[in-house]
Amino acid sequence: MTETDKLSLFFSNEFPFNHEGLAEFINTFVKKSYKKGSVILENGNTENELRFLDKGIIREYYATNDKEKNINFYTDIGFITDFSSFTNSISTKKYQESLTDIDLRVLSKEKFLNFTNQYNCGKLFIETIFQRIVINKENEEFNHFVNTAEELYLDIMITKPNWLLHIPQYHIASYLGITPETLSRIRKRIS
Repeated sequence: MTETDKLSLFFSNEFPFNHEGLAEFINTFVKKSYKKGSVILENGNTENELRFLDKGIIREYYATNDKEKNINFYTDIGFITDFSSFTNSISTKKYQESLTDIDLRVLSKEKFLNFTNQYNCGKLFIETIFQRIVINKENEEFNHFVNTAEELYLDIMITKPNWLLHIPQYHIASYLGITPETLSRIRKRIS
């Protein structure tokens, strides 16, 4: 399946509305590849492009001078853009780094805005994305508040098993807010 087919299938499955201009929209995306370890989003920068992950793994995290906290991993096809920064033209607080070589499809904000002005689908797309982001973020925050690290790990085993296959354990530990040694003890207890 080509990258264009992946993007088209994504829109057909996830946003089955107003396909006017969709083929033109999809064909405007440009392919970009990054090597493992590349930082593709950095705290303080403003998102100026839509990025769609075709292949590879990306970690999203917050960082200060002395620590990092993983907040998400992208292992499946889909948009990886910080939509709050993108739509509000504000600086992001996040970092995104490729954990593997990755292939992206990228569309500049200027081209995206041209499409939203030309077709009605852009506004609905952004609204739908924001609704999903808010729901997912609220669920993640609630789960991190009420569940223990072991319960969160069990949830990952059920809902995101590909994370455990492809993401280094020290990154999973950071996501859970524990040390790699504590994660090792949890894994031993569970198995």
